[in-house]
Amino acid sequence: MKHKLFIILLVVTPLLFWAAPSHAAAPVDSDKDGLTDDMELKFGTDPNNPDTDGDGFKDLREIDWAYNPLSTSSDKMSQKIEINLKKQKMSYFVNGILWKEFKVSTGKASKPTPKGDFKIRNKVKKAWSKEYGLWMPYWMGVVGGVGIHELPIWPNGYREGTNHLGKPVSHGCVRLGLKDAPYLFDRVDPGVSVKIY
Repeated sequence: MKHKLFIILLVVTPLLFWAAPSHAAAPVDSDKDGLTDDMELKFGTDPNNPDTDGDGFKDLREIDWAYNPLSTSSDKMSQKIEINLKKQKMSYFVNGILWKEFKVSTGKASKPTPKGDFKIRNKVKKAWSKEYGLWMPYWMGVVGGVGIHELPIWPNGYREGTNHLGKPVSHGCVRLGLKDAPYLFDRVDPGVSVKIY
């Protein structure tokens, strides 16, 4: 009898722990402002009020532009950019909270992207590289002749492809995709810190 019970337990027990693959619940956005309730908690906003500070701008829009959704002032929250050379990934933080991630292309082995802690020094909507003879849209200077910019455009109109993103093929700069570069350019100002590691 003990053997039969043991065999039944051996067969039934694993079935108790086996479950069909679970589907993660869709993120909840109680106030329908485009900001998930989890992110509302991180930023301290009211998940049941799309405009926590009552200034006429939804919380998502304020955070996306780095304005404090808890205040009617026009002061910006802290912003930070981190670039992981090994992963070819840029992380953009607002108020210390990871807000966006972008695939990038950094310097190739013969022209590595410098590592260190820097700040955005300047911004030029369409910068020209004399050294390489190409346009660098949405330029954000970081150190020396190295900056963050959109995929470059050669004088004949050829634009380097998005297939370069995720691979270290640049001349030292950090290249972003066609939608990502203008997004970041529009939101960060000179002085924003940039950590490259």
